[in-house]
Amino acid sequence: MSHAAAFRALHHGRVPDDPLVLPGPWDAASARVFAAAGFPALATPSAGVAASLGYEDGRTPADEMFAAVARIVRAVDVPVSADVEGGYGLAPKELVERLLETGVVGCNLEDSTREGLKDPAEHAEWLAGVREEAGDRLFLNARIDTFVRGAEDPGAAIERAAAYVAAGADCVYPIAVPVALLPLLRAGIQGPLNVIARPGEGPSPAELGGLGATRITFGPGLLRQAEHAVREHAERLAAQPGR
Repeated sequence: MSHAAAFRALHHGRVPDDPLVLPGPWDAASARVFAAAGFPALATPSAGVAASLGYEDGRTPADEMFAAVARIVRAVDVPVSADVEGGYGLAPKELVERLLETGVVGCNLEDSTREGLKDPAEHAEWLAGVREEAGDRLFLNARIDTFVRGAEDPGAAIERAAAYVAAGADCVYPIAVPVALLPLLRAGIQGPLNVIARPGEGPSPAELGGLGATRITFGPGLLRQAEHAVREHAERLAAQPGR
């Protein structure tokens, strides 16, 4: 079985309290740590990779993002999916070619820009083009940005989800969905559902799974925890005599 097929299979047949948990490595070293811990696959966060490269979230040049993702893939022997934001303005064919060159088995593609939400029909058409070019070689996770863009009506997210699934998305990701709305979204969305968790805060992955999540990712949350630990060590070192 190919890595892509194995990764796709991980999203199906799961019981409610056992969602697929995908840590988000920001570089090769963190990827090795997560793989060594026994996670079956990883999913890079664009914000985490951006921070590791010295950029603000959403400001990473495409070439640098693809190069960073390729280093992560080379560092581990488990499948890796990559958050490549909105696709960097690339046509489906070029986007798929560049993703496959990195060795990833999947990608996260969002439906908004700095100007706001994309037209759902146009975005669905673009996703369909990505699916056509990728075939079954990539797992497509379609991020839905309605909640982070102030559209609180869950119906808007459900409508976008239906359009993206029809276009060929393997999974949908209504980022920042309020936990209380998860059962409603689960009832209205076909197929795997990605939900973000905050490490050490809020519902656990198992609890989110019980509410309807199929897959759990963390955005840049694990990087933030690592930064906090380094900051504490740095402050202790700085406080010692003779530094």
